[in-house]
Amino acid sequence: MRAARMHAYNQPFVLEEVPTPDIAPDQVLIKVGAGGMCRTDVQLVDGYFDKYAPSEFPVTPGHEIAGEIARVGSAAEAGGFRVGDQVVVVGGIGDGTCRLCHRGDTHICPHGAWPGFGPYGGYAEYVPVPASYVIKVKSEANLTASQLAPLTDAGLTPYRGIKKLRDAGAFFPGGVVGVMGAGALGIYGVQYAKLFAGGATVVAFGRNPEKLKLAEKVGADHVINIGGRSVDDIRGELREVTGRDEVDAAIDVVGAEATIKLGFGLLATGGHYASVGLVGDRIDIPLFPLVGREYTYHGSFWGNYNDLSEVIALAEQGKIQHAVHELRFDDVNDAIDRIRTGEMVGRAVITF
Repeated sequence: MRAARMHAYNQPFVLEEVPTPDIAPDQVLIKVGAGGMCRTDVQLVDGYFDKYAPSEFPVTPGHEIAGEIARVGSAAEAGGFRVGDQVVVVGGIGDGTCRLCHRGDTHICPHGAWPGFGPYGGYAEYVPVPASYVIKVKSEANLTASQLAPLTDAGLTPYRGIKKLRDAGAFFPGGVVGVMGAGALGIYGVQYAKLFAGGATVVAFGRNPEKLKLAEKVGADHVINIGGRSVDDIRGELREVTGRDEVDAAIDVVGAEATIKLGFGLLATGGHYASVGLVGDRIDIPLFPLVGREYTYHGSFWGNYNDLSEVIALAEQGKIQHAVHELRFDDVNDAIDRIRTGEMVGRAVITF
């Protein structure tokens, strides 16, 4: 099969022919229809994760995976999986024994593994996956692999963050919800905020006019360009469009220090802030407002099987709009450079 593999940090992917993997009895072999390309893949190439989880090369990236089942292990047949089923892959394969796995949060298992961060990932034509980490998609939904693949991370990660805000009581009619960032995750974040924010006004903040235009298209009530502007200037525009100069809740899909500082600078007393982005590596926010104004800061990472099941159900019901760019496998190195510079609007996907 064809695979784009990393043989070292800070080097282009090597496009090569490698053996099609075998599967264990509890696994299925997925013929990849589309592999989403994530900024996390840029960070993987650049060695961002090396101090947390060093890579063993070669690595086949690609953790956003959708396709069809090509082969079913003998034990996996009991789960009703059949050749030809359209499926998506749940990231974060847990050890099955820890407290987090037992409550269903396998994606944050301390001994977990992730497709796309080891020998197998979506930048290849076939991927072996435990059947228990595969979700079938209804054929009558007429969703393409290119639409489905980004839902497994870009569509999943902000969903879990928005759920945390909702469950914490951060949404209410008349409130203002900020989506910090209008990239691939932000486009989904805007849609979930509109679905779950209880009638609150949703405002998307970003720097790229084209991305902000897309955020407005998928449902943002207002968009604000923050490029080169002070917190006071942004507060002023927020007041003009909403009647308020603060947000009651925010989801940060960027994770840059400057964006998080801005978000907390706009946060109302008693507000909630959810971080799902990882562009930066550290944050610096004033302590007194965090305590004195009783802010709540939610860390949220990816999502579990149930979260993704809910996202897929929303997509099957036609409640999610998609913004994807299909790319040829041969163009993977060019695409990763475009993602690095932030010029890609929507989600890039490799198709086979």
